[in-house]
Amino acid sequence: MSKSSNLVLGLLAGGAIGATLGILFAPDKGINTRQKLVDEALSAKADLSEKAHEVKDKVASQAKQKKDSLDSQLESILNNASYKADDIITSLEQKLAILKARNKQFQKETSNKTNS
Repeated sequence: MSKSSNLVLGLLAGGAIGATLGILFAPDKGINTRQKLVDEALSAKADLSEKAHEVKDKVASQAKQKKDSLDSQLESILNNASYKADDIITSLEQKLAILKARNKQFQKETSNKTNS
């Protein structure tokens, strides 16, 4: 979790604990105090649930962004590799043509020396 998420959770937990202690030490009837505790607990639960959903959505969004970025970078690398492979093949074909021409010339010269 990020530091801001931890801070929010800490503040919520501290607020819930403070509210609970305040209610416990406040002069009121037992049934009213228990109801206040229940209300505070439900409110804290709802807040924590909301924050958990926000954190989950944020993490999912960041994961998707990273995946999309990685996919894009991988596609770029593959395209570059494909162009490089084409360049290498073209260069090798040119060198092969030169070697074939030299070999043909060599065979011609060797044939002329043998026939002379």
